[in-house]
Amino acid sequence: MKTKTLAVSAVCLLAASAQGFAQAVQMPPPLPTPAATATTPTPAATDPTRSSPKPRTEADAVTPAIKDRARHDDHLYRIKQGPVGLAFIGDSITDFWPHRGEWTWLKFAKYQPGNFGISADRTEHVLWRLTNGELDGIDPKVTVIMIGTNNIGQQSTELPEWAAAGITKIVETVREKLPKTKILLLAIFPRGVANGPERPKIAKINEIISKLDDGKTIRFLDIGPKFLDEAGEIPADIMPDKLHPGAKGYEIWYNAMNPLLEEMMR
Repeated sequence: MKTKTLAVSAVCLLAASAQGFAQAVQMPPPLPTPAATATTPTPAATDPTRSSPKPRTEADAVTPAIKDRARHDDHLYRIKQGPVGLAFIGDSITDFWPHRGEWTWLKFAKYQPGNFGISADRTEHVLWRLTNGELDGIDPKVTVIMIGTNNIGQQSTELPEWAAAGITKIVETVREKLPKTKILLLAIFPRGVANGPERPKIAKINEIISKLDDGKTIRFLDIGPKFLDEAGEIPADIMPDKLHPGAKGYEIWYNAMNPLLEEMMR
């Protein structure tokens, strides 16, 4: 009788174990608790290119800040590859030129160009790069600078005067580290719609930095109107997202800048 009872108990135990195993396989994993979800980092907290939760200060645009070390290392590698006769410094608008405007970029080949643009950079990021090796070991005849749109595009509290101060410090840094290079300072390109909030800020920044032109070693060039139609809008075939040039936009940039660039390269 005792043996029979033990056998029945063993069968029941095996059945219970099998049922529990089947439920474990079929049941989905438990959802995270509210506390775990609340502590998960949000994109805004982890992405340095998004608007900062704290208001900007006057010092931010002129204080070097690291953003993209991997791309910075790519630029240092480019320097090691050989001479840079023409340097481009900027953000994504500069960064994308060899890929989105390949045919016009290839026209710079005779100058041994170096593209030192990084997407989403603001003035403080460029300052960090320039003071951490991106001007070391090169001797370009001309350096083209176009930066600042992300200062007012990413940071709603940024004043035009602050962004202009950042651009001015970049020009001063290039002049200090590359005393023999000529600087072609480009006005910030138009972005958004004609009556958008960025246009007046861009106009003010460009007005301020235009005064850096000394007619000799620093030249200022505003080709912004070339990208606009009669209504002041940016056609989609020139800048599909009203910020970054497409192939046609880069061709306009090249044609508008090249006469002065060739003069400076001579």
